[in-house]
Amino acid sequence: MQDLKTIVELSHEFGTADYVKGGGGNTSVKNGTTLWVKPSGTTLAGLTEKTFVAMNRAKINELYTVETPKAAAAREELVKNLMAAAVENDAGRPSVEAPLHNVFEAKFVVHTHPCAVNGLTCAKNGEQACKKFFPDALWVEYIDPGYTLCMEVRKRIEAYKTAHGKEPALLVLKNHGIFISADSAGGIRALYVRVMTALDAAYKNAGVSQELKTGKVPADPGTEANIRSVFGADAAFIASSGLFAVTPGPITPDHLVYSKAFPFTSELTAAAAAKYKAERGYAPKVVVAGRGVYGIGTSQKNADLALELAQDGALVIQLAEAFGGIEYMSAAGREFIENWEVESYRQKQV
Repeated sequence: MQDLKTIVELSHEFGTADYVKGGGGNTSVKNGTTLWVKPSGTTLAGLTEKTFVAMNRAKINELYTVETPKAAAAREELVKNLMAAAVENDAGRPSVEAPLHNVFEAKFVVHTHPCAVNGLTCAKNGEQACKKFFPDALWVEYIDPGYTLCMEVRKRIEAYKTAHGKEPALLVLKNHGIFISADSAGGIRALYVRVMTALDAAYKNAGVSQELKTGKVPADPGTEANIRSVFGADAAFIASSGLFAVTPGPITPDHLVYSKAFPFTSELTAAAAAKYKAERGYAPKVVVAGRGVYGIGTSQKNADLALELAQDGALVIQLAEAFGGIEYMSAAGREFIENWEVESYRQKQV
């Protein structure tokens, strides 16, 4: 099927570090009866025609009218089961954003989290800037991802269609990322070029660099040994970087999944580590100590991603200065992600 080949090409093209990190982002293609969507926890760059999850669109549509429990855990369990019932192949668990992909009439949908875009979406004046640079975009304030986001955006898209006679090709989500939809690969590419070109110019005009400067990578085996001693198995693997201004709070779901909301910046002692775990309920993923910043994890990939997302978050804060400075996620938004079974599943895929 040519459309599947096309979405694989688009997934690889927009699966680079300029657009997503780790298992972030998702892509889809559809016809009248079937939606093919990225499996949860996989990477865009690693997708093939066979790895896309095929879903029955009629069954996905049932989700839009079902009565869901008020309790978040019960609601998410119901939604997960309904989505599983719509799967028609054995490619795995569909992306949590599958119902939102299904809402779009356009054939192709590519959802990513570029740092350049999140400099806008995570900024205090992001909405005003979005309306200035992309007046045809649909901007949506931060809403918990998955079912809640889908149902609200579905209503917003219908209202947009009533007002404009067509659905929005650009969906910009606060503290999250961007959805771009089109009926052709060329349409997807052209819209991404438009977005990235406009943002490049905005950062240049604001005198904000799109490069994160870090200090020299420390050759400090003593500090790494201390980190392993203090955090034990949680720091079995370590990735190191020179110093940079680590994000002191939550900015997007992806940063929460891979590098946690808060870095460990205290003295490297067992007491300080125990206090962090008692307050947060988990071990840190990012440690600032001595002359460096360290990603820690139970695998090298896990540690590398922690550091990569910490650097990405620091750059988002830097870019947000072009639009009034950073605006962090709320405590409620952070806690939903931290306790969401979907994101726990996605992290385990790392």
